[in-house]
Amino acid sequence: MSTSIKQPQVITCKAAVAWGAGQPLVVEEVEVNPPQPEEIRIKVVCTSLCRSDITAWETQAIFPRIFGHEASGIVESVGPGITEFNEGDHVLTVFIGECKTCRQCKSDKSNTCEVLGLERRGVMHSDQQTRFSIKGKPVYHYCAVSSFSEYTVVHSGCAVKVSSIAPLEKICLLSCGLSAGLGAAWNVADISKGSTVVIFGLGTVGLSVAQGAKVRGASRIIGVDTNPEKCEKAKAFGVTEFLNPNDNNEPVQQVIKRITDGGADYSFECIGDTGMITTALQSCCDGWGLAVTLGVPKLKPEVAAHYGLFLSGRTLKGSLFGGWKPKTDLPSLVNRYLKKVRNTRKPSCGNCA
Repeated sequence: MSTSIKQPQVITCKAAVAWGAGQPLVVEEVEVNPPQPEEIRIKVVCTSLCRSDITAWETQAIFPRIFGHEASGIVESVGPGITEFNEGDHVLTVFIGECKTCRQCKSDKSNTCEVLGLERRGVMHSDQQTRFSIKGKPVYHYCAVSSFSEYTVVHSGCAVKVSSIAPLEKICLLSCGLSAGLGAAWNVADISKGSTVVIFGLGTVGLSVAQGAKVRGASRIIGVDTNPEKCEKAKAFGVTEFLNPNDNNEPVQQVIKRITDGGADYSFECIGDTGMITTALQSCCDGWGLAVTLGVPKLKPEVAAHYGLFLSGRTLKGSLFGGWKPKTDLPSLVNRYLKKVRNTRKPSCGNCA
């Protein structure tokens, strides 16, 4: 008796398609091709909106396009030769992959894969083609993920298998924002106990930096944002002091230097504004002050800073995805989350205590 292996077919599903820079997204019927070698097709369960999506939607020139790069989902089908994933696996997508064989992947100093690094042309890494189309015309990808679609195809190196008991609606933030902030605090800055930290921008990334700084034992965590509504929310994430630059008559970096007796030990730029990178540097102390930039600028990508800031001992570092190696580090982050949930869950009755 002969047996046949079911081959993946083209899927038609809904996706939010951007037809031009700044134009409203339109929910369209799109065709999603089967995964090719080294690829998997994912049913997207949850996706988040990242500021980087908005910046690219407003400024980039590759259209039509499906944005979204922060997602969790379930493997629907796998391409030829795939052994790492099976249908039904729960996964996180990642916008920087890990081939595990290039110089960068083999080094413990980098997480920027030479093969599966940032994909900027809107196509698949393997054949430079798209897997999305509308009426036979290609629709381009974004950051190798394109999660604003019910189904998407990604390179197997741009997905991470996670525990099936992890809530996909919560861990999807580990796909970008949460990991970027925690990693910047833990891996890139390596915040020391008792230090003073200042964070510019209190969105998902900035609040995740605050969480990371709190876990590391920072004594002061100063949050800077022009939105006063973020004050109380930020304190719940570990921020000890809140500054609104609009409430002060002097530049915020001078305020910070004054209230910290010379500047913070660590500063984090989480806005995506190169002018704020300079401000973050100026907010650090002489000798050992470290400024870390995480944001993606919409305008003016060049950074300008007086050379004296560096001669005085300050350091400026960039952070991409928090320095995490996706396949190596994300599963352990998910497991830490699950362990914390188990340890903090209250028993339902006395007999369960």
